[in-house]
Parts: sequence; structure tokens; C-alpha cells
Amino acid sequence: MRRFMVLVALAAAVLAPAAPGGTAEISPLDPARYDLIDLTHPLNASTVFWPTSPGGFEMKRLAYGETPGGYFYSANSIATPEHGGTHLDAPIHFSESGRTVERVPLKQLVAAAVVLDVSVQAKANPDYRASIQDIRDFESHHGRIPAGAIALLRTGWSRRYPDRKSYLGDDTPNDASHLHFPSFGVEAARMLIVERKVAALGVDTASIDYGPSADFPVHRLASAHNIPGLENLSSLERLPPKGALVIALPIKIEGGSGAPIRAIALVEKRAAAGN
Repeated sequence: MRRFMVLVALAAAVLAPAAPGGTAEISPLDPARYDLIDLTHPLNASTVFWPTSPGGFEMKRLAYGETPGGYFYSANSIATPEHGGTHLDAPIHFSESGRTVERVPLKQLVAAAVVLDVSVQAKANPDYRASIQDIRDFESHHGRIPAGAIALLRTGWSRRYPDRKSYLGDDTPNDASHLHFPSFGVEAARMLIVERKVAALGVDTASIDYGPSADFPVHRLASAHNIPGLENLSSLERLPPKGALVIALPIKIEGGSGAPIRAIALVEKRAAAGN
């Protein structure tokens, strides 16, 4: 618990406003004390998008090579749908009154994390949905999930990325009706959002709803409470059940329903995964 509270205090310090005189207090963060863990898949030609997405990630070279002035210069243009690869679902994605990307508060994107590990259940059942019992089992070992935490669901699925058929359960173009992968169950999501009052939901699969879902109840529940989703995360197995500080900052797209993120975690070096 002490380690978790240190990370909560660190997140608060990072997000603290400047003092009236205009000088912000500097957080006593020693980078040497932490492992920096990348939770993000790269954006490239293999990036996994939802099967019905009209396109994928594109990068076009604008310049590359020596200039007339004798120095090297390179530049590219990029284009991408909002919802692909490691990305944020803003609440407006499934709620007309939900926040757009640029309006999601930073305190929901920079916060201490808890990691619910259902990788054993998911290995046995690719359509597994995390349950209230999974939350209770976690809390019996690690204590009550605190308000303001980012709740991450570890299924082990990121190891299948970017093999679309293995990761999504089906690779039929323009068809999302035969997908199979694990994620949150709606009752577990309701407990996390309404009772535990988490800041965000995150998962190492393509959706905070499980693959066969046709009506996306977890998305709708989260959006109705202005809770963002973090999808297609990576390397959650490197995080401890609690004690990591997650930073998941999206491209600040005004009016966006989603955006690519660079998600990272800070883990104290003595806080080995599984402890």
C-alpha cells in the first residue's frame, strides 16, 4: 500500500497546478529508481485496426536525403483512423454527451494502476469476460482498488499482436461478426466504474468489450460515465498488480472520438511483476 500511495502522490505532483506566484513545485522524482516500460505497439503497416475500418496507418515520405545546402533532411506525412493500434477511446465514442479527446482530464490519463490478471482464464477460453469474482480475488490479495486508479486487464493477448487472425480471432475483411478475444465483462466494468470509481479502463486486446459483443455494453457504460478506454496495450505482464504509474497521453485531437497514445508505465525497480 505504501508503494501505491507513493505513486498516487507522484501522479498528483505531476498534475499539480502552479503556485499563485507562478512557480510549480518540482516533484522529487529520481528516474534511476524506476523502470520505464513501454505499453505501446508501434504505428506501421502492420497496425491492427477494427475490421470495418476504411483504412489503416499510412506514412508517405515527403523528403529524405541531402539538401542543396549539404545537410541531411527527412520529413513524412501520416494518416490514420482514430481507432487502431494502441489508442484512446474518448467517451464520445459511445455517448453523444461524452467528452471528446481534448477534454479528457489529464488525471484520468496519468494515474496509479492496478493490473487484473485473467491470462489463465483467457488461455482456456478466448471469449472470457472478466467478472466481479476476478475483482474480488484481486482485492483479497492486494487490497481494495482505490478511486482514481487506472484499471488494466491483462489477458496475455498482446503476444499475438499483430497477427490479425490470432489476435482478433478472425481476419475476414470488413467483417467484425466473428471475432474472438477476451476483455471486461459488463458487471465487472460496472463494479470498477460505479463502485470503485476508477479513472480509466485499459486492456491488451482490441476492445474493452470482448470479441463476440455486438452491442458493446462496456463501451456504453464507460462512455456514459465519461470513463476513457485504453485499447491494444502491450507488455502488461511486466507490471506489478499494483504500484505502477501509467501515463497514457493521446494526440490532442479537438473533437476526436479517439486518438493514438504513447502509453508508458513507471515501476519502482524493487516492485517486480507479480509482487
